[in-house]
Amino acid sequence: MGAALGGLLAHSLSQILVAFLSTQNDPLFVDLGTDWRVLGFSAALACSSCVLFGLLPALRATSVAPGVVLKESGRGTTEGRSPFSLRRILVVSQIALSLTLLVSALLFAGSLNNLAKVDAGFRRDGILVADIDFTALNLSNERRLSFAGELLNQVKAIPGVDAAAIAEIVPLSGNGENHDLLLGSSGEPKGERPVAAFNRVSPDFFRTLQTPMLAGRDFDQHDVAGAPYRAIVTEEFARRFAGGRNPVGMTFRIGRMRTITPPYEIIGLVKNSKYSALRDEPEPIIYTCTAQYDHPDTDAQILIRSNGPMAGLLAGVKNSANQVHPDLDINFYAFDKMIQNGLLRDRLMAALSGFFGVLAAVLAAIGLYGVISYIVATRRNEIGIRMALGASRRDVIGTILQQTLLLLVCGVAIGMVLALAVGRSAGSLLFGLKPHDPFTFVAASALLLLVGLFAGLVPVYRASRLDPMVALRHE
Repeated sequence: MGAALGGLLAHSLSQILVAFLSTQNDPLFVDLGTDWRVLGFSAALACSSCVLFGLLPALRATSVAPGVVLKESGRGTTEGRSPFSLRRILVVSQIALSLTLLVSALLFAGSLNNLAKVDAGFRRDGILVADIDFTALNLSNERRLSFAGELLNQVKAIPGVDAAAIAEIVPLSGNGENHDLLLGSSGEPKGERPVAAFNRVSPDFFRTLQTPMLAGRDFDQHDVAGAPYRAIVTEEFARRFAGGRNPVGMTFRIGRMRTITPPYEIIGLVKNSKYSALRDEPEPIIYTCTAQYDHPDTDAQILIRSNGPMAGLLAGVKNSANQVHPDLDINFYAFDKMIQNGLLRDRLMAALSGFFGVLAAVLAAIGLYGVISYIVATRRNEIGIRMALGASRRDVIGTILQQTLLLLVCGVAIGMVLALAVGRSAGSLLFGLKPHDPFTFVAASALLLLVGLFAGLVPVYRASRLDPMVALRHE
């Protein structure tokens, strides 16, 4: 019966998990059809476990000599220690494994929380990304630039649009472009060439994402084809290649596919920002102007900042694009939703570990409740004698609670060692947390101790309410 109910529960929870991880714009599809091999293995394992752990007490009972049982019953003795050693070992093991899962759950949840709060260096909310593809128009390279400019101007004219700009690479989209860097206007550097991340953007890109300009200026109408090449760099570029000084005025060249570009002059310095993923460490990023690129793309990724309703903005962009040309392929996605979708792996790890952590704590509480209840049941005669001789309810509670705490403390101690070992292997999946984070270990231990104490209090309270005369007549 347990295996059958477990199969139904697993199927339902799998659907809930997929629904939790799916988003409106990026639904997650997983084939949840029944795999009879997995179901058969799981059912066989469940039934075998029940038979095995049900058979062990029966074997122990049949191996006891009848005379020993009669002597113990005649003397009215209480339970000995050896019959319960295996039960205690199993409960301690269960508590230890539960703590390991709880620590993992708190670590992954904390890591996800740190990623959600990390400073990306730009605004996330209120920004719509419109990817307008005009490949079907078969425009020449020169016409592509002017056509993208027309699209951008039409979008900027939409009521409610605060700022808009074109970007070759949308930050945190998972895409990236890296090239060799040659500092200076001439010469070949000795040793390996440094590498930097690149992005081509239009004027107002930093104003659209509200990335602070620390020095110099933004791109403007003078940065066009035929004009001297210019670039804007981040703080990390200044730290690595300018000794932390203001890099405005420096020059560099780009090494691409065995070719070296003419010199670029740095005209601006902006705050560090994330490039490909939130987990990335700060890296030098170089921004060049789209108008100075020799091979413009056949699409325009326009980032639009607006404080108005998103539905009205979508309709406005479609109408504006149709005014430029009616046969354009347009895709929309919210910038903040795209960033959240990039955290799918972290959300999955947090959800799974959290679910199994809670499940393990519940199972540990059930196991502890069962063992303490059994101990109380077998010691009813002893409890009755103690109370008849003057023991108070507080004494009875203290005696049983002491055993509960002993099992919990032993399980938590062993679980900490296991959690430390498991945490090292999961360290690469964490962000902003160490696998041995003290707060996480203390919180998980305290939570499990509270759950265990609550589970043990029910049989302890029941033992304190025993009538001594009824308990003495028990055997």
